[in-house]
Amino acid sequence: MKEKLEKVMKNAYSPYYKFNVGAIVETKDNKEFIGVNVENANGTSICAERNAIASAVAHGYKKGDFKKIYIMLSSGEFGTPCFACRQVILEFFNKDDKVISVNKNGEEKEYTVSELCPYPFDSEDLK
Repeated sequence: MKEKLEKVMKNAYSPYYKFNVGAIVETKDNKEFIGVNVENANGTSICAERNAIASAVAHGYKKGDFKKIYIMLSSGEFGTPCFACRQVILEFFNKDDKVISVNKNGEEKEYTVSELCPYPFDSEDLK
């Protein structure tokens, strides 16, 4: 997965912070959708994770169709999704699905959605 993420990450648009992020979403039918961060001068940037999830949704995938999301940071270190991304991941993934951070050496740290979102705000809170 390391090589795929490195290739994807090169497409990020980050002229301000110079911090590229790449993400690959894997669906239960083993399709992959990519995403990169896209910065904007006014701060309304799009994160790689939400970009990848939105791409899958645009192709017809729905809540529960997702299996894993991989992320890689240009710093080469392990990273986890921001809180806005965690909320979107929570919306589309099951609580035991995997969020996998990959570092520059190809090592992986794996988390479940529940581990990253221990106190979720979800559809149950809207009832």
